[in-house]
Amino acid sequence: MIKINLLPYKEKEKKAIMARQAVLVLFSSLIFLLLIAAVHIFFSQSIRSLQKDVKAREARLAELKKVIGEIDTIKVEKNTLEKKLGVIKRLDEDRLYPVRMLDEINQIIPPKDLWLNKISETGGNLNIEGIGRDSIAVALFMKSLETSKHIQSVELVSSKQVDISGLKLQQFTLSCVKKRS
Repeated sequence: MIKINLLPYKEKEKKAIMARQAVLVLFSSLIFLLLIAAVHIFFSQSIRSLQKDVKAREARLAELKKVIGEIDTIKVEKNTLEKKLGVIKRLDEDRLYPVRMLDEINQIIPPKDLWLNKISETGGNLNIEGIGRDSIAVALFMKSLETSKHIQSVELVSSKQVDISGLKLQQFTLSCVKKRS
C-alpha cells in the first residue's frame, strides 16, 4: 500500500530556510548600514580635520604674507641705504680729486712763461683762461696738460695777442675734458 504523507514538512523546511535567509539579509543589511555609517563618520572627521588644517595653514599663510611684506619693505630700505652709501663713498673718493687736479695743473705751469686767470668746471669739462709769454709757451702748456692723468683732451678755444704794460703777451682760453678716476 502506498502511504501518502499529507503533512507539510517541506513547507516547514522552506519557511525555516526563508527565515534564515531573511535573518541573514537583515543581518547583512545591518552590517552594511553600520559599515556605511562608520565610513561616513570617518570621512566626516577627516573632512573636519582637513578643514581645520586648511584654516590653520591659511592663518599661517596670512602671517607669512605679512612677514614677506615686511621683508620687501626692508629690502627697499636696504637698497635705498646702499644707494646712499654708494653716493657717500663716491663723494669721499671725489673729495680730494679737485685738489689733486689743481696741484697737478700747478706743477705743469711753466713758472715764468704762463699765468692762469681763471679755472672753471662745467660738468666733465674744465675751462682754463690765462696769459702766456708767447704762443709756444701756450702750446707747451697744452701738451703738458694732455699728458696729465686728470685731463683726457685739451682744445684751444681762443688765443689772441694782447698788450699789457708795453709787453705783447698771448691771452688764451682752453677747454679740457676731464678723466674720471
